[in-house]
Amino acid sequence: MMQFNQNKQRKRYQKGFTLIEILIVVIIIGLIASLVAPNLIGRYERSKEEIGKAQVEMLSSGVLSFKLDVDRYPVSLEEMVKSTDPKWRGPYLSKQTIPKDPWGQDYQYKVPGEHGPFDLYSLGATGKFDDKSPHNW
Repeated sequence: MMQFNQNKQRKRYQKGFTLIEILIVVIIIGLIASLVAPNLIGRYERSKEEIGKAQVEMLSSGVLSFKLDVDRYPVSLEEMVKSTDPKWRGPYLSKQTIPKDPWGQDYQYKVPGEHGPFDLYSLGATGKFDDKSPHNW
């Protein structure tokens, strides 16, 4: 009977985790997070680049629709949303606003363009045009 009481008391004190067990679990979680986090951050940047490419294509389509109706390219992107030209049949963008690029900057638009009739591009994450910057050529 005495041994039964001692086992019962021992079990009462053994409930829960030791400090070492908790530290091991925290270290394992930290290692997993350090392996997963860089991969997620890289995907986030790549998704911004893809969004930028899609927006450049959408804006380019609007510019070309404007050209078909008005027989000239718009002087600025804002002219696709609002214009006083009598041939204008817009707006040529569904949301009737010019979107910002995924990094919060305005898209760059030049008429005539250096690479075609018009150049449309984003300055990208760096704020300077480079190979990763979304563009229409």
